[in-house]
Amino acid sequence: MATAADGVGSIAIDTSQLNMSVTEPAAWATAMNNLGMVPVGLAGQQLVTDSICVRGFDPNINMLTGITPVNPMLSSMGLVAQSPPAEVPLIKEIIHCKSCTLFPPNPNLPPPSTRERPPGCKTVFVGGLPENATEEIIQEVFEQCGDITAIRKSKKNFCHIRFAEEFMVDKAIYLSGYRMRLGSSTDKKDSGRLHVDFAQARDDFYEWECKQRMLAREERHRRKMEEDRMRPPSPPAIMHYSEHEATLLAEKLKDDSKFSEAITVLLTWIERGEVNRRTANQFYSMVQSANSHIRRLMNEKATHEQEMELAKENFKNALTGILTQSLAAQAYALKEENDSLRWQLDAYRNEVELLKQEKGQLFRTEESLTKDQQLQFLQQTLQGMQQQLLKIQEELNNKKSELEQAKEDHTHTQTILKILQDQLKKNTKEFAETNGRDESQANEINVLTVPVVSQDREKNPEKRSQPLKSEKEALLIGIISTFLHVHPFGANIEYLWSYMQQLDSRISANEIEMLLMRLPRMFKQEFSGVGATLEKRWKFCAFEGIKTT
Repeated sequence: MATAADGVGSIAIDTSQLNMSVTEPAAWATAMNNLGMVPVGLAGQQLVTDSICVRGFDPNINMLTGITPVNPMLSSMGLVAQSPPAEVPLIKEIIHCKSCTLFPPNPNLPPPSTRERPPGCKTVFVGGLPENATEEIIQEVFEQCGDITAIRKSKKNFCHIRFAEEFMVDKAIYLSGYRMRLGSSTDKKDSGRLHVDFAQARDDFYEWECKQRMLAREERHRRKMEEDRMRPPSPPAIMHYSEHEATLLAEKLKDDSKFSEAITVLLTWIERGEVNRRTANQFYSMVQSANSHIRRLMNEKATHEQEMELAKENFKNALTGILTQSLAAQAYALKEENDSLRWQLDAYRNEVELLKQEKGQLFRTEESLTKDQQLQFLQQTLQGMQQQLLKIQEELNNKKSELEQAKEDHTHTQTILKILQDQLKKNTKEFAETNGRDESQANEINVLTVPVVSQDREKNPEKRSQPLKSEKEALLIGIISTFLHVHPFGANIEYLWSYMQQLDSRISANEIEMLLMRLPRMFKQEFSGVGATLEKRWKFCAFEGIKTT
């Protein structure tokens, strides 16, 4: 027994002395194959192939070195480690104990079947025990799975083992299918194939029910505490009606901080039926004070809403101003960026032209070619800048002259309007005095305004402005005024240009349009139509200012 406790691998075997009777040849052959030896005393070859034995097992490793194989039932390592992946089969190893040895089952066979696990199971059924197995040997084997509280062994070859915790049952189920051999004996009574399965015990079920009841009580208590925590607090108790309480309540109704509490008390008294002939006056005064307070609150609410609307409008205006400023700044920045990119593009174009010229002038030296190109590039840039400066100066002079002409036109029109207003006042007075005159005389009065204006121009030659540059422009203005006066609904620039070309074929539509834009008090531009039918028309408006005055 001592040599068996040290492990099968440490036993020195002499094949000439092992001539023993084999009571169960299949079991003995499986055991010897697991040890990597040919069964002794049996004729023929191995009864079980090497594929049934442990994979990768070297039969000489324990015999030569004396290393004891790792026992998966050690308490420090645990019986079942992390579950291996599904595709990798679980390989069981030989388990050595002091009094017995457990040989693993054939890995090619299906796993042993078990019944459905009862709730709270802590007891296992162990069948297939050797006939000579005692409670001490059973406890030695299964105490490595965990603490054992009770072992009930039957006279037959089975027993029931109860563990302290439920997870220990899983470790015991792992031993199902192992072949148990007591010592090194080959007697049939000293070996047996273990069958471990779940057992249904009343003690386990009772403990499980008690645990479930305890968990249910804890859950109910937790829910009750949660409901109590989430439940809103109960309202305070309302006192009964009395004259003293009524006077205190009337004072509370006048206080803003206690008005909500006081109004609830008043409503509760009215619902209780405290109003009668004796207390009607007090209740009436309290209701009146509550009503006045509510009206004041409604007025304050209306004023606050108005202030809110005003604040919203101010915020909206400020926001729109900020947005417009930001958009204007972005537009200006984009414009500057566009200008810079345009200048860069021109510079790149000049560089490309210079490169082309360099390719065409290969006979020159590189130094002279680069100098010529640089000079040409600088000359071109200077010419472009000079032309731009000249254009800008011309535009500035034109704008200045237009501004001076507009100022002179404005002063001239103001003097004409004053003269016409005075003349109209005089004409209206004469017309009122001589009410019997006919329409022809009234027309003569209107015709008199023309020489007065001419006389005023002759008297004030310094104030009279001459916005026209030549007689040709004056002639054009006269023809255009007559043409537009005949067309009261206006005419577009193409129609006007086609009419003017019959008189002067060298005139262009752009000149006519520039001339009309220089005299905004005589000609105005209107738009008609929508979308694709949009059309610009010019109208004669010199007489409109006279009519309004």
